[in-house]
Amino acid sequence: MTAGQPDIDPDRLWARLMRMAEIGGFPGGGVNRQALSDQDHAAWRQMLDWAAPLGLEPATDAAANLFLTLPGRDRALPPVLIGSHLDSQPTGGRFDGVFGVLASLETVEALARAGLWPRRDIAVVAWMNEEGSRFAPGMMGSEYFAGVRGIAAIRDARDAEGAICGAEIDRLHAAFPAVPLRAPFVPTAYIEPHIEQGPELEAAGVPIGVVSGIQGKVTCEVTLIGQRGHAGTAPMAGRKDAVMAFARVATALQDHMLQADPGIRFTIGRVEVHPNAPSVVAGEVVFRIDLRHPSNDVLDAAAEVIAPIVAQGALPCAGTVRVLVHAPSNDFDPDLCARLAAAAGGRDIGFRPMASAAGHDARHLAAICPSAMFFIPCKDGISHDPAESATPADVAAGAQVLLDTVLALAEQAP
Repeated sequence: MTAGQPDIDPDRLWARLMRMAEIGGFPGGGVNRQALSDQDHAAWRQMLDWAAPLGLEPATDAAANLFLTLPGRDRALPPVLIGSHLDSQPTGGRFDGVFGVLASLETVEALARAGLWPRRDIAVVAWMNEEGSRFAPGMMGSEYFAGVRGIAAIRDARDAEGAICGAEIDRLHAAFPAVPLRAPFVPTAYIEPHIEQGPELEAAGVPIGVVSGIQGKVTCEVTLIGQRGHAGTAPMAGRKDAVMAFARVATALQDHMLQADPGIRFTIGRVEVHPNAPSVVAGEVVFRIDLRHPSNDVLDAAAEVIAPIVAQGALPCAGTVRVLVHAPSNDFDPDLCARLAAAAGGRDIGFRPMASAAGHDARHLAAICPSAMFFIPCKDGISHDPAESATPADVAAGAQVLLDTVLALAEQAP
């Protein structure tokens, strides 16, 4: 223990990570705990059970974000906000998102058990639907909190089975009637711990990556409309085959992005074919594009060519493009980044600066308050996969850096 500084409990934190991995867990170490699902309800219940003995104040909001607040000595001051998300991909792992939430819970628990009540409130947050695997787009909870997306648009979203996001939010709130609603607020600072989801830290043998910023992202939904036909009777020359249109469009987009800039990350994700029958010429294909680059100028230029390439490549079918997310790249607060580095150095924990290629909720918080992120390594850079793995030592190092940084922030005078 550093003089005057409390320590986290590594064993308690690791045990909680393993317990949370059981909620939505499936064989092979994977986790399927999607937003607003029954598994998400169970994760909330577990978080509330852990929080209650500590005197943490639970709350939620219109977007079903979960807040657990350690009261400070001056309740009028804006709180320090820390956390990440509990939801996972359908084939997710044990650490993505949840590490940040549980490291944040461990931070306030260590303070509470040490009898240290900081000047400011410290609020632990679990953002709703960061992953976007059930409802699109992702990061709905943090977007609502930061004023980026209105609650009406969030409530109107539907999942692949037709479930309405608003109804699922209402179902969750009804399951936890004792958790009060709170209005959005502006924190004095936000810090998000996360696994790296890349190989740099592990390769360098460094436990902490202080994140300078996040590269920009555009997400589009493309719809190609053709004409259904009988596989045995519709002449090939006259077909409006949506699958063939998809093949042309996908190839043309890939070719363009490869030539435009080597830093572009272009991905075609979910693909839906209708009617998806073996002997029917497809009448419709709907797919998603994930486009990323650190430069907003390059990102915007790449996004602008999507619609014309779709329109040309889809012929004789029709093609439309709908932008779901346009999130510019952002930088994090230099002072907060320096504080994280100093906290790591104060514990003789190695650190290095780095950028984030993946998107995170901190992107949206950076628009309303000083914000920062830090990473811990994950084995082989694997994430969104049952093989996702982190070591107990790195998990503990990350939580300790968070605790030391947050305690100093929460003691700041107005």
